[in-house]
Parts: sequence; structure tokens; C-alpha cells
Amino acid sequence: MERVIAIGRRKGAIARVYMSEGKGNMSINGRDLSEYFPQPHLRYIVEQPLNAVNMSGSYDFKVNIQGGGVSGQAEALRLGIARALVKSNQEFKDTIKKEGLLTRDARNVERKKPGRPKARKKTQFSKR
Repeated sequence: MERVIAIGRRKGAIARVYMSEGKGNMSINGRDLSEYFPQPHLRYIVEQPLNAVNMSGSYDFKVNIQGGGVSGQAEALRLGIARALVKSNQEFKDTIKKEGLLTRDARNVERKKPGRPKARKKTQFSKR
């Protein structure tokens, strides 16, 4: 199997995923998965597509992530891994899609409006 390339995005984060057959190693920006995402719930998010198709030790991943925060990066990586798995084997598509892992979460932070402290927050109303 040759190398499969996929992109995942979430909020301001962009994850470029390079997948090849291997022993389950994951290198994110030159660091190990447990070093890059020390929180267990973020590692769970990243490993969701692999656990859905029971292929957690079969592929090696080299990932470049830019932008966004920690949770946005984890969810961008999850989408990238799911897309790479589907590119490599179309039989995974039904299982991964049923889990909802192929949908790009389009929610972003709403912009700040002029004359307001935040996007929707208003200053306190004074009757007199």
C-alpha cells in the first residue's frame, strides 16, 4: 500500500494526515500522540475512527497540524484519519459514516460586532 494523504479541518485547525501501513505509530508535528495530546479524552477523540473499524495497530500516521486550539486540533485530526481510512478502503465508509466521523463540523466563532463588548452581548440597559 502506498501512502494515503487526507486533510481534516475544525474551527481554525488544519490537519494534514499521511497514512501508511505499519505498527500503529502516530507522529504529530514530530512528537508522539501521548506527548502531543496528554489528556486522555483528546486521545480518545483522535482514535475514534481507528476503533470504529478495529484497525488501531495497523497503520502509521505522520501528521502536520496548524492553527486552532487543542480540542479543534484533535477533532481536525479525527476527520483527517477518518478520510484517510475511507480513501484506503471503501468498505470502511459505512461504519465510519454511521459513527458520524466523516461530517465536517462547520461551527465557528461568531465575529465581534461594532459597538458591542462581544458578538451578541449588549451593554446594560438604563431606563433613566
